[in-house]
Amino acid sequence: MSGQPNTRLSDLFGLAGWSKGELARMVNRQAAAMGHPQLATDTSRVRRWIDMGEIPRDPVPRVLAALFTERLGRVVTMEDLGLVRHGRTGKRQSGGSAEHPDGVPWAPERTAAVLTEFTGMDLMLNRRGLVGAGAALAAGSAISSSMHEWLHTDPALAADAPETDHPLHADPAGFDRYEAAPIGSQEIEELERSVEVFRAWDAARGGGLQRKAVVGQLNEVGGMLSYRHPDHLQRRLWGVAANLAVLAGWMSHDVGLEPTAQKYFIIAAHAAREGGDRPRAGEALSRAARQMVHLGRPDDALDLMKLAKSGSGDEVLPRTQAMLRTIEAWAQASMGKGQAMRRTLGEAEDLFVSDSGDVPPPSWMQLFDEADMHGMQALAYRTLAEHEPAAAAVAQRHAKEALALREKGRNRSQIFDHISLASACFIADDPEQADRYARLALTSMGSNSSHRTWDRLREMYRLTGQYSSYPKIHDLREEIKLSMPKGSLKQRGTNNARA
Repeated sequence: MSGQPNTRLSDLFGLAGWSKGELARMVNRQAAAMGHPQLATDTSRVRRWIDMGEIPRDPVPRVLAALFTERLGRVVTMEDLGLVRHGRTGKRQSGGSAEHPDGVPWAPERTAAVLTEFTGMDLMLNRRGLVGAGAALAAGSAISSSMHEWLHTDPALAADAPETDHPLHADPAGFDRYEAAPIGSQEIEELERSVEVFRAWDAARGGGLQRKAVVGQLNEVGGMLSYRHPDHLQRRLWGVAANLAVLAGWMSHDVGLEPTAQKYFIIAAHAAREGGDRPRAGEALSRAARQMVHLGRPDDALDLMKLAKSGSGDEVLPRTQAMLRTIEAWAQASMGKGQAMRRTLGEAEDLFVSDSGDVPPPSWMQLFDEADMHGMQALAYRTLAEHEPAAAAVAQRHAKEALALREKGRNRSQIFDHISLASACFIADDPEQADRYARLALTSMGSNSSHRTWDRLREMYRLTGQYSSYPKIHDLREEIKLSMPKGSLKQRGTNNARA
């Protein structure tokens, strides 16, 4: 007992709207349902948890996490509730703070446990149809300050992991937990192939339809990581976990589950570092930065990009560095910093062409090709065009290059290219061409489950306003209204990013 109030539990308790007596009764009922009928909690105990910082014994933290998850309609973990004991997570993770949001970075032996718990909670929400996102995103600066030192040190896999016959004491979430067992190279190869299948599906259709499958696979991998495997297998398994966590985060972002997405990106960075793959950890954090730009928080994105670039280590390939620069440039464009954006994109181009290809790119970089390079440049210049209309012409050129180079199966990227191109044409006062490219985007929207495409389409719709008296554009606006989910054309307060 710390003697200090548990502010994290108190804040969530206030959001849930229960009385202390109600929570005590629900804890007892839920514990009995989870196989602990002997548990007897009362109002005074709940008061000590909240007001005195007392951390109850297992299974109460797991029970509370389940109750808050169901009540709030989003994943709530034991870390979120401030109910992880000091002895397991280290002093820095005692409950989180402004410097260490969400208890990160956690101790090495906690990564598999956090992964398993979080995915278990997420699967529970998926089953019950709860998709609320009533949580705040952690600031990029807070994540960067908390993770900088941790990311720049080398993981000690052998020292931190348990022996094969002593699985981690990873607190199970209480539902859907994979029954862990040691595995071999063949099983890991199958897992690696499954990542490629999920990645291709996401690129083609968006994250909505396969998100649950990816989260379920990640949950199983978390169970596998509870056992100590030979180092070469353990590192590959951590790599699978990192790749799946990035996909789960990207798919969550794609369907608007923003706090959930951010948590997966952080989990991915932890998993990649545990596997000794610092470039992968940096790329995972760059995904969180892209999320921030999309949500209209480019300053947070730049904080995260500093960490992503510096934490990627010396082994990062030129093409990966180029990709990181394009994200940084998009954030700069969102802030109207045209000179800085052009300089950063120039660096990205130089890095991209300097990659001789003698070292094959890792699997997670294979989708970033020349088409993606042009696509990101188009997006950056189209975003800058909101501040400097002359940039719209350059955006059009890069978008056309991207479309010409896109490989079959990259449907979502093609939609984004068409929206960037149409938006740039509207800004350049060319509604005739804008109408043509906007309609090409609309023809592909029906088979795509990406909410991000709707967000960018919403921004393009805004640009059509000044041309609404044109018959073609009037008709286009009506078609956009019909293609969008009901009520989605109302501008969301959390999303000020430009298409």
